[in-house]
Amino acid sequence: MRTQPDFVGDHDIDQTTLDIVESTLANTRYEMDRVVETTAISPVIREQSDQFPMMADRKGRMVMGQFGSAIDDIIENASFGWEDLRDGDVVATNDPYMCEGAVSHTPDMLLLRPIFYDDDLVGFSSQWGNLMDVGGKTPGSIPIDASTIFEEGVRLPPTKLYKEGVFDEGLLETFKHNTRLPAHAEADIKALAAGTATAEARIQELCERFGKETYLTACDAILDRTREGVTRLIRDLLPEGETFTFEDFADDDGRGNGPIKLHMELTREGDRLVIDWTGTDPQVPGTVNFLLNENMFKMFTGVFLIMAFDPQLTFNDGFYDRIDVTIPEGSVLKPEFPAALGNRLTLMARHFDILQAVFSDALGEQFSVAGSYGTSPNLVYAGTDSEGNDFQLLEILYGGIPARPGGDGLDGHSWWPMFKTVPAEYQEAYYPLTIDEYSARADTGGAGEFRGGHGVRKVYTFEEDGAITFQDDRALTYPYGVDGGAHAQPSRKTLVRTDGTEEDLPSKVENVAVSAGDKLVFETAGGGGLGDPLARDPHLVAREVERGLVSADAAREAYGVALADGAVDEAETESLRSRLRGNREDLPQFDFGPLPDEAALAEQIAEERRAFDARHD
Repeated sequence: MRTQPDFVGDHDIDQTTLDIVESTLANTRYEMDRVVETTAISPVIREQSDQFPMMADRKGRMVMGQFGSAIDDIIENASFGWEDLRDGDVVATNDPYMCEGAVSHTPDMLLLRPIFYDDDLVGFSSQWGNLMDVGGKTPGSIPIDASTIFEEGVRLPPTKLYKEGVFDEGLLETFKHNTRLPAHAEADIKALAAGTATAEARIQELCERFGKETYLTACDAILDRTREGVTRLIRDLLPEGETFTFEDFADDDGRGNGPIKLHMELTREGDRLVIDWTGTDPQVPGTVNFLLNENMFKMFTGVFLIMAFDPQLTFNDGFYDRIDVTIPEGSVLKPEFPAALGNRLTLMARHFDILQAVFSDALGEQFSVAGSYGTSPNLVYAGTDSEGNDFQLLEILYGGIPARPGGDGLDGHSWWPMFKTVPAEYQEAYYPLTIDEYSARADTGGAGEFRGGHGVRKVYTFEEDGAITFQDDRALTYPYGVDGGAHAQPSRKTLVRTDGTEEDLPSKVENVAVSAGDKLVFETAGGGGLGDPLARDPHLVAREVERGLVSADAAREAYGVALADGAVDEAETESLRSRLRGNREDLPQFDFGPLPDEAALAEQIAEERRAFDARHD
């Protein structure tokens, strides 16, 4: 049931019409994605679905979508104003600083289309997606060893790519000229434009069917319904006046600087949440800075509340006035121009962990969520093959999703629900490599009554000489367990040369030379566990041992489950669990793993980077 199943409020619209409009917009969101996926040619969009749709009202407020709206910021930074928008215009930008972080690194291209009906502005549609390359110092445009955004590719300020329906070929040619994959850029940008046109058609159909004023009223009612629903969740779930605090660390910035602290405080004041990131570390020299738009963070906060407690509510921009956010200027969450931003997903994922940890503390054990694999790992493999053809693979990998109340975390899954894995067959057909293994990493999810998701192990054999660049995290810090659950295991990368020698690589490297026949073993972190591992159903543990997800040793040592010929030995299990309970200390609320103190970890990070640089100088 909805929080307000029949809400129309003071709006002059009947419930049936409101539901039809809302359902049409909800379906259009997925239609937009499908149009983009079947039109683009880059695997990151076509196969992995790294694109995000949105529909907004005439004031620029997101009514339906995923990432919230930054239309005000885009228009404010454009050379034109609201009064200059025309039917058939499509605005394009990939500059994070020109949209206050609505897109957060240069490979993300955002297209924004104003929608008109009877010559009146009735709303907007937008779609952004991750392009394969926008220039810069490394293939894929996500360098590790960069100190400014100028090294991360061409930046397009908010510019009209279509002017009253006329496509600006010269603008696209200029942009393509600065990419290593111009055909991909052209196809993907036009696919994004097609996605926005799909929403335009559906919204105009709604105006035709119900009338323009009824459609505009429906948008207001949808926004207000979400506002009322989130207000009720805030009021009913969170204690008033008490401040809840949490902090966690990302490993490093890829240049030897770290660990990187994020610190958050949350307080409820009446019907509002007050969130403060003061105490978060200053921006770093490397590329992991995350330009966090306050409205985007409000969206993430609302999504947590809605999806956890009232998933039938539509999340949109309606509740933003119920959340106050402070993000300190010059911090890693609001770096000053021209700070590098390419690998911002490390801090984006870490701030998700912190947000849900604060809510876990505020809402109590029945709503706890553990820590995640900590980023969106990515790999670029590029070079020129033996026939003289350039190639460039870009892939996003996944890890362990944390355990949550009543259920295990997902193995090898993305933070973004709609993302998919690129099939190995696709990669082997279009790129000079072989996928030798793609599997869940046994015992990497944190033990608990509810187990954390396992990380993945993916083994690549490179068939041509080239270079690899990749970004990951949680190699030196651990995804935390909660309410007695254990921390997960960290990530790991190993390069195996053709002569059999092996090298452990840091979690972030740029342009490491590889030869035909070399292998990369890419292993991502797991998710933390939740609850006492000795309370886990022993028969479920036995089944996971049979499936190769949990080892027999871990079954015995972490879960207290004794097996005989693959079956649970009930008597021995009961005795073993009794001994383990008697010998252990009280279980902590959060298990961060065997971390050294901050100063020692900082020296370890700096030394590992110095050693890597010395080997690859």
